Amino acid sequence: MKKSNSEQIGPLLQYFFVQFLCMQKRVSPATVASYRDTFRLLLQFIQEKKGIVPAALRIPDLDVAVILSFLDYLEQSRKNSIRSRNVRLAAIRSFFRAVALREPTSVAQCACILAIPLKRADHRLVNALSRNEMDALLSTPDLSCSSGRRDHAMLLTLYNTGARVSEIMVLEQSQVHFGTTAHVCLHGKGRKERTVPLWTRTARALQSWFDEPAGSESPLAFPNAQGKRMTRNGVDYILQKAAVLASANCPSLAEKRITPHMCRHTCATHLLESGVDISVIALWLGHESIETTHIYVEVDLASKERALNKLSPAGSEIPRFKAQDDVLAFLSSL
Repeated sequence: MKKSNSEQIGPLLQYFFVQFLCMQKRVSPATVASYRDTFRLLLQFIQEKKGIVPAALRIPDLDVAVILSFLDYLEQSRKNSIRSRNVRLAAIRSFFRAVALREPTSVAQCACILAIPLKRADHRLVNALSRNEMDALLSTPDLSCSSGRRDHAMLLTLYNTGARVSEIMVLEQSQVHFGTTAHVCLHGKGRKERTVPLWTRTARALQSWFDEPAGSESPLAFPNAQGKRMTRNGVDYILQKAAVLASANCPSLAEKRITPHMCRHTCATHLLESGVDISVIALWLGHESIETTHIYVEVDLASKERALNKLSPAGSEIPRFKAQDDVLAFLSSL
């Protein structure tokens, strides 16, 4: 019996990416790129394990056993974290939701794959830099050359705004506003926009960089050497170079794995230590829910120590309230 062409995965993948994701759901380009990479890995895995080329692959070939085997391959062979494994599974589940709408005859198979649970991961405390460590990083760029001044302005902006690396990569000069209250408009995750104020130090560094010939040639705030958009690896390279140089004066940096996202954690942690309300920090970082921002409360040891000092030690007598004479006299006069 001849198999139906509707079972071919090629047209379904085209429908999934072009119509379902881009037109119906209007997901961000970052989501499309993440889902694209997931299916690249999945199709390559099936070709290596089963010898089925992507053009000949059909929906029945993607059963639960194959998907589970692919998820194990990600963790065991590629050494992906549980979080990365769950991201890949989320992309696959999204695809089969679209298949269930497109091909009702595959609903039973789609339901089985949609039932694959996300794996629970250990909840770890976020890592942040101390103020001395952050100051050491910011002091490393060579301000005598244009690339060093660009790197210095970028590191300051990362720390000041708590921006994600994806937001820094696409940041344009037109999004930075100078004046009495200098601020930057960030286009964040989930197409959310937010405005973050800039320190005077950050505003001066950005203004100086934008006024330079090398900085004014591109509309981007932090272009690479070719004047094009900087990549994630490019931002990470600049940060790693600064960390290596800063570790000479701040040895504790050599013991930490410095990432661009750690600058975001550092910004939030230092805001919390300065007494900024957690709801303001959530707006600062562009969090959808304030519950996401609570991870920084967990690492704020100083606030926990202040709470502990308010608690009487075990075994000690709890002082009772005793009204003063003037209070009793006031009550008696009523």
